[in-house]
Amino acid sequence: MNLRDLGFDEWFEAHSAEFRQEGCGFARISAVDRGSYLIKNESREVPAELTGKLAYQIGSTVDLPCVGDWVTANYYNNGTAAIIHRVFPRKTFLRRKTAGENVDYQMIAANIDTAYIVQSCHVDFNPRRLDRYLVMAADGHVEPIAILTKTDLISRDELDQKIAIISAVIKAKVIALSNITGIGFDAFQHTLSPGKTYCLLGSSGVGKTTILNRLIGRETFATKAVSLTGEGTHTTSRRQLIVLSGGAMLIDTPGMRELGIVGAGDGVEMGFEAFVALSANCRYANCTHEHEPGCAVRAAIENGELSGDRYSSYIKLKKESEFYGMSYLEKRKKEKAFGRFIKSAKKRMKD
Repeated sequence: MNLRDLGFDEWFEAHSAEFRQEGCGFARISAVDRGSYLIKNESREVPAELTGKLAYQIGSTVDLPCVGDWVTANYYNNGTAAIIHRVFPRKTFLRRKTAGENVDYQMIAANIDTAYIVQSCHVDFNPRRLDRYLVMAADGHVEPIAILTKTDLISRDELDQKIAIISAVIKAKVIALSNITGIGFDAFQHTLSPGKTYCLLGSSGVGKTTILNRLIGRETFATKAVSLTGEGTHTTSRRQLIVLSGGAMLIDTPGMRELGIVGAGDGVEMGFEAFVALSANCRYANCTHEHEPGCAVRAAIENGELSGDRYSSYIKLKKESEFYGMSYLEKRKKEKAFGRFIKSAKKRMKD
């Protein structure tokens, strides 16, 4: 195995000269768990920690290494442990608003080629939630593919209806499969390519870890029995990158109960391309598509060209993104001002 097999393509090669450091090599973050790291290179996977300098320089949790990041690291104890010195810029990323009232970003994964957005055909099926994942993928320039699981729990007609609903939302591929019968799994495997990185996104219990185990060919990762509703229960507790036998890499993620959007204006626009295309015909260039006369978007809703449900989702996500985006910028301004105050105080103490 070489670094290219782990996803170190021409884009990272172009940045490598800047990040080379004597006595160090390049490696990829393969797991993060409460501030501890695993990194993977051509020959092994070892635990790693940040240098004090790097930890001090990091101004936000967004800048901390996350699964999929490339880093510069040096090894010690005969190569069984490492220290991370630098983090490469991210080619692509997946992030969300942190859970709760705190307005900040939480990194999910970095340098992803394709995000599999997994929804169950049963209780979890939720087009509005799919919209949020599409915005997350578009915000980080990641290609989305929708995966419908547990097709064995519904009829063929019901499945066709759900596929039609998703196809109206997403232009990308939609794959329906059953982890019980195996139907649709070949089509899913054909989307995997050696040297590419994929990420499984979805709520708890939709079957993400079961998909990973089936790809590996054995029950490597624990799953729990389905509940009385037919849904599984949350099992995955950390994000980790797995190299599959065929050479593709897959990141499994814990289920997300909250999926807030922060400052993802471009992501919202790219996730709702039909709305953006129509907005060019609005009377006003800065039309909000809510109350202005001559709005082409609202006209398309009224004549049935666009879904009213998707319109509601679009407006809600756009407002949420703008609100949290402004809150985040204000938070960062306060943090920077406080940092300048601390540095000034330390300087005066030295004088």
